[in-house]
Amino acid sequence: MKVALIGATGFVGSHILEELVHRNMEVTAIARDVESLKNKPHVLAVQMDVMHDTSLGSALNGNDVVISAFNAGWTNPEIYDDYLEGSRHILKELKETGIKRFIVIGGAGSLLDENDNRLVDDPNFPKEIKPGALAAADFYEVIQREDELDWTFISPAIEMNPSKKGKRTGKYRTGTDHPVFDHDGHSNISVEDLAVAVVDEVENNKFIKKRFTAGY
Repeated sequence: MKVALIGATGFVGSHILEELVHRNMEVTAIARDVESLKNKPHVLAVQMDVMHDTSLGSALNGNDVVISAFNAGWTNPEIYDDYLEGSRHILKELKETGIKRFIVIGGAGSLLDENDNRLVDDPNFPKEIKPGALAAADFYEVIQREDELDWTFISPAIEMNPSKKGKRTGKYRTGTDHPVFDHDGHSNISVEDLAVAVVDEVENNKFIKKRFTAGY
């Protein structure tokens, strides 16, 4: 299987890349800086800023699946507008290629609480990540209206802290609109196991035109 991965050097994207390579898939890895990906087996590194580059479609051509782990940068003061602009550009370029399978890595903010309200709309949602989380949640509203693509939107568990060392267990549970909680009431997953869930979806296509979340 041939997979194009946008945002291949980011926190989530880099782990998805490792999982794809682990499963012997051919990967077109797209990022702003691909120096670390050069000479990596099974990987074609493509340096590109996907925000505006109209050659994105050419880079995607020939692949079976496109995964977007695009992130406009958590410290970017324009993250909300830039995320939506970049994501819409990716969507436009993808649709022109004729590739149908599209997997988007979103955030937990679009998941629903016990009253079916979006987590990102809670007044207590962390302010430092709210603009980016809101952008991803709003793009979920956009992607739901897509009928040309076999899309899947993936929301990670609420807790996926990049500062903590995670591990790949290969085990997780899935949900759809509400977070998956463990027996202690926590919604968490390592980024390594989120990558497992993403690539499992690449292989198994269980959530076509649906959103799912993964946690322990």
